[in-house]
Amino acid sequence: MARTRPEVVVITGASGGVGRAAAVAFARRGAHIGLLARGRGGLEGARREVEEAGGRGLVVSADVAEFDQVDAAAAAVEREFGPIDVWVNSAMATVFAPVDCMEPSEYRRVTEVTYLGFVHGTLAALRRMKPRDRGTIIQVGSALAYRSIPLQSAYCAAKAAVRGFTDSLRSELIHDRSQVHLTMVQMPGLNTPQFEWGKSRMPRRSRPVAPVYQPEVAAEAIVWSAHHRRRELWVAPSTVQAILVNRLAPAFADRYAAQVAYSGQQTDEPADPGQPDNLWEPVDTTGDFGAHGPFDDEARGRSLHLWANLHRGWLALSAAAIAGLACGAWVVRGEGRS
Repeated sequence: MARTRPEVVVITGASGGVGRAAAVAFARRGAHIGLLARGRGGLEGARREVEEAGGRGLVVSADVAEFDQVDAAAAAVEREFGPIDVWVNSAMATVFAPVDCMEPSEYRRVTEVTYLGFVHGTLAALRRMKPRDRGTIIQVGSALAYRSIPLQSAYCAAKAAVRGFTDSLRSELIHDRSQVHLTMVQMPGLNTPQFEWGKSRMPRRSRPVAPVYQPEVAAEAIVWSAHHRRRELWVAPSTVQAILVNRLAPAFADRYAAQVAYSGQQTDEPADPGQPDNLWEPVDTTGDFGAHGPFDDEARGRSLHLWANLHRGWLALSAAAIAGLACGAWVVRGEGRS
């Protein structure tokens, strides 16, 4: 059935990084998008990019750690644009530090944003989608939801919690025969501004674990997942490697992470002790960080693995057709010799 109105999408963490790139990608399809985050400067920048890309944007300042704010934002989006079709949970917070250098309040805050923020977004979406028996909820995950690494214990734990929550809810939706679709997109290391505004106690500047991909790769996976009923999507070879190695050889993965993840999450440049962070307050109250972080020179703009993953049905048919032709040619050649 042809769509008679623009798609309505809500994205948390829309002011920068993955959420920002996803907003622009949905806008290219003409979507109307509720843009949720705390920082007004980043949200206004996102709105401008959305409208330049052909969509419409509604800026809603909200802290995902507070359910009432998220639910009120959902209501505002539906008043402005109509029923929500897609909800993308993307907001996150992290701290780069060893466990014994972390404060209990920092664990609480990362959990409130990166785990409970997803719970709150999901609850707000379900309140509206379940009675209509339609809609898609996308959880922006990470390979770290399966394979934790040192120096980001709070973030890894929160992502693992999101995966546990999502699996429980998915089974409940199946039990209820609900047509609301729930999916999780597991990301690799991405070139986002979190490495400019994430709190860190490390001696050198933080960075994503290589190989690094541009946020537009993540956005492509999110938009595709919004329109296909895939249970989970692994975006890059590094995602697959981290998840599978952890399943098959977890002790080896522990030792490997211990050896490489300290240097792999820091550049050679000394950290700036005065750098602001967004753990408690947004850093983009007036300015705009955009979607990209400082690693454009090394970040990959495409993932061949993602392309193959999104087209695996077509590739399987092509492989079967080639095999059939090869088999037919072999039979004809054999008959010609008889």
